[in-house]
Amino acid sequence: MPADPVLRPAGRHFRQPRRVRKRLVALFSAVVLVIAATVGVAAVRSMPFSGTTLPVPAAIQETPVAVAPASLQDRIDAVLGEATGYRAGLALADVSGDAALTFGDTEAFTAASTAKIITAAAYYHLVETGKADLDAPLGDYDAAFQLEAMVNQSNNDSWLLLMDAVGYPELIDYAASIGVTYDPEENRLTPAEMALVLKRLYAGDLLDEHHTAQLLGYMQETNNEDLIPAGSQAGVEVFHKYGELGGALHDAAVLSYRGSAFVLVIYTENPGGTELPGQSEVIRKLTGIVEETLFPPVQPGAPGP
Repeated sequence: MPADPVLRPAGRHFRQPRRVRKRLVALFSAVVLVIAATVGVAAVRSMPFSGTTLPVPAAIQETPVAVAPASLQDRIDAVLGEATGYRAGLALADVSGDAALTFGDTEAFTAASTAKIITAAAYYHLVETGKADLDAPLGDYDAAFQLEAMVNQSNNDSWLLLMDAVGYPELIDYAASIGVTYDPEENRLTPAEMALVLKRLYAGDLLDEHHTAQLLGYMQETNNEDLIPAGSQAGVEVFHKYGELGGALHDAAVLSYRGSAFVLVIYTENPGGTELPGQSEVIRKLTGIVEETLFPPVQPGAPGP
């Protein structure tokens, strides 16, 4: 970005006195040194943990709550290496950090029902901007009922009603506004894109406090707790949305423990179109590895977060 133009005083013969010029030069040099030192410190503090880094919104705090050790890469790669016959990709992001890690397949997957979180956030956004109402009739019930059914019970009829209420072009625009390329007709996302959605949701960047809490509440005690929740250790609070369609089996979650929160997204997909037995076990195993690495062990009987 080019520097702002220097504004000079009017008058053809204006000239600073020599001593003033020297003082200005000295002052300018000191300022440059301070800026350079500040940038250097910021660069060191914002170094992400190892892996493929992806940018995240500047609104999120820069200093991560925890840093993943190098051993995490090896442990995850070892599990992903055993995932034969299907694609598998993982994205991990510190909610308070400035970078995301990706492992395995980083390309777009069929998002299945994990993308319902984008639709939910888009509808809540319309409510907050006065363009929709949670009490408005939608199908046989009101919009509030359909939101809960779509997220907590993964109801596809509710999803279609809410997508129609938002509008497909509007869904595309909303996703773009939060940093995600998403077309509901194709319904494809990368693990990193889904991680960004959950990270911004949990950080309060997408919705107001009340609607954020309500949506996260729908992401607990869902009709399928057999993936990330089943692989999670006691004491870790899990907010998640699973997805299951043909050969695609996914889970996308926020894991919260004692003041630290991470987003974990695991996508698996068999191109053959049928779910393979190992997919669910890989999701649970990867969850355990991530939690063991990032969170201290939870002792039996220890209080929750």
